[in-house]
Amino acid sequence: AFYRDLYPAPGSLVTGEQLQGKELSYNNIADADAAWECVKSFDTPACVIVKHANPCGVALGKDAFTAYQKAFQTDPTSAFGGIIAFNCEVDHVAAEAVGKQFVEVLMAPSFSAKAQEVLKGKPNVRVLHIPMPVPTGNCAWDRGHNMVDVKRIGSGLLMQTADNHELQLSDLKVVTQTQPTAEQLQDLLFAWKVAKYVKSNAIVFCANGQTRGVGAGQMSRLDSARIASIKAEHAGLSLQGTVVASDAFFPFRDGLDVVVDAGATCVIQPGGSMRDQEVIDAANERGVAMVFSGVRHFRH
Repeated sequence: AFYRDLYPAPGSLVTGEQLQGKELSYNNIADADAAWECVKSFDTPACVIVKHANPCGVALGKDAFTAYQKAFQTDPTSAFGGIIAFNCEVDHVAAEAVGKQFVEVLMAPSFSAKAQEVLKGKPNVRVLHIPMPVPTGNCAWDRGHNMVDVKRIGSGLLMQTADNHELQLSDLKVVTQTQPTAEQLQDLLFAWKVAKYVKSNAIVFCANGQTRGVGAGQMSRLDSARIASIKAEHAGLSLQGTVVASDAFFPFRDGLDVVVDAGATCVIQPGGSMRDQEVIDAANERGVAMVFSGVRHFRH
């Protein structure tokens, strides 16, 4: 069963309507929520592809089609049978592109008339129309985010304040001799936002508003870094000159060395490790820029 809050946050998944397709399953709903929460956090046209509750491709673009192309390019294999979310109108060009792959759920704030005609040819695709939140205040709820995270555990409920901090450029602390460029700073904010929705341990390579490799849900941050670089290699994407987001601090320099060896030249991480200075020294030794966010994500 799928229950909704008496007073749902504006623009949340439960405020949408299903336009076509089979009934949503338990996993469909959970994955759709992960995709929608991620995509609606961007202010420019964006596409998010989710598989098993983790983003496998996220990108910004001038329109839905461009954003989809870039997101799909990150990990075409994992995108098969995925959940796709847009924060902008889906036109017939984007709908036709999406229709070429196997999709479980497709969601957007609007679909053009031509796009709806295209999607009717894919009757099994679950198509959801969800309005984007219209901010009416400064609190997270007004921006469409839940204020509390709730998780069911054995005979109880686990609750905590939701991870709703919106990182700004002014929050970043450069800790290395090398300074990030203006372009890198924008990609750092993008990568950090994506990392929020990737299960920990999360490592996200990005460049030009596009994920290039995502390492998710590993018990070792080192393994997540390796997997992210392997994913990029399999997708034929270069990691040279990319930025990297780590959802929690690097406890040792080895994780930093892995991402730099892969091609990253700029890193964002929370900081706060007992060995922060060791990692900072390693970044200076390797000639890369690194910034501390001062907050961590740690999605579970």
